Amino acid sequence: MWFIISIVVIGVVVVPGLTLAKRIYDRKKHKHASPLPTVTEIRIFEDDTVRDRRYYLNIWIKVAVIGIIALLALYVVFVHKWIFGTRPPKILVWLSWFYLIVTYFVQDALAADFAEKKGYGKTNGAFWGLIPIYGLLRYAKKPKRKNVQSTTIKKIYGSKSLFVKYLLFSELVGLGIVVLLPIIYIVGSSFAKQSGLPTTFWPRNLTLDNYRVLFDESETMFVHWYKNTFYLALLNMVFGVLFITGAAYIFARFKFKGKKVGLISILVLQVFPSFMGMVALFTLYQTFNLVGRPLALTFIYVGGSVPFNLWLIKGYLQQIPRDLDESAMLDGANKAQIFFKIILPLSVPILSFVAVSQFMAPWMDYILPSFLLNIVPRNANIPAGMNLAEYTKMQWTLAVGLFEFISGTNSEYTTFAAGAIIVALPITVVYMLFQRFLIQGITAGATKG
Repeated sequence: MWFIISIVVIGVVVVPGLTLAKRIYDRKKHKHASPLPTVTEIRIFEDDTVRDRRYYLNIWIKVAVIGIIALLALYVVFVHKWIFGTRPPKILVWLSWFYLIVTYFVQDALAADFAEKKGYGKTNGAFWGLIPIYGLLRYAKKPKRKNVQSTTIKKIYGSKSLFVKYLLFSELVGLGIVVLLPIIYIVGSSFAKQSGLPTTFWPRNLTLDNYRVLFDESETMFVHWYKNTFYLALLNMVFGVLFITGAAYIFARFKFKGKKVGLISILVLQVFPSFMGMVALFTLYQTFNLVGRPLALTFIYVGGSVPFNLWLIKGYLQQIPRDLDESAMLDGANKAQIFFKIILPLSVPILSFVAVSQFMAPWMDYILPSFLLNIVPRNANIPAGMNLAEYTKMQWTLAVGLFEFISGTNSEYTTFAAGAIIVALPITVVYMLFQRFLIQGITAGATKG
């Protein structure tokens, strides 16, 4: 916090103060009366006209108004309590923080645009713009590296441009707050000492007891739940990608009777909710003695993901030219070699999207595991000293197990929060590894098919 305050003070007070002091010194040295610039002295380019300089004066007036509001916001946030000993209304403090954050990003964007127009690159401008006001002053003093007219500066600092920037960053900051506040709350709750629902975003007294409880097998079976879910997600990702890609390749490349009817039938299956088949699935699993076995859920997850993903991958494969298949066949390649050596490498973006979605499904599903994993299978190999209830809990997935922390009379919300943080780790890692393929894969199969 003090680092942020020091940066703001340097940008708002120190840098303009030093600039003004230097100008006063220069004025006295040259025996000028006023330390402030006149209209004809405001200069950004050497070929500026008096009209341009008057426009720059209007720009400085806008900057001054924005700066005054920022100083008032800083007063509300930091100074008011020190002077009067009481806090301002919370809504006023939050609005002041919001304005300061938005203004900070706006001035950084202005510095980036200004640097780009003068030929120094937007990245350099954005970097120096991280220091409030300094980025703008830095590139206002520098000579231009490319031929640019003063009208371009007018577009950057115009009222319309400033309004659009404030509107854009207000929306982005608002969305960032909506996204980050729940994350901060859940992270803070995972380190809280209490067991009930925390009333603050960040606890004063931090502890790791909630994480210790999760990994203590004498208190919870979190480790077993984590293993069950991870293995299930891994199998679902591998077999789902293989089976769905193979089926999509057949529908995209081969002609056979019933192809159109089959595609329409698969599409129609998406209309019916999965809950309609819950009783039938339970009967089948009980008949084949698959209830109470977490890895057996792979059949349902892979089969349920076929309709949507098959159409998605099929649309992508149809964009790959058939000439590649024909050229490979002329070189002596068979269908399997064409599929594994040509089609699969070219389908990495769409396959990455399907793989990530398949991996994420078991971590978030509660209804299906709670329906099929609460029964002990026939001829189960129950460890010695373990009763049926404990053996049943050991077969749960994370969604079912974590729900137990907040469903009983003695709710452990902070332990649940710690488990939620740990659950997010593998999903985050997989997303980061495949991030560069995901955006391309999301829209890849939507253009043709």
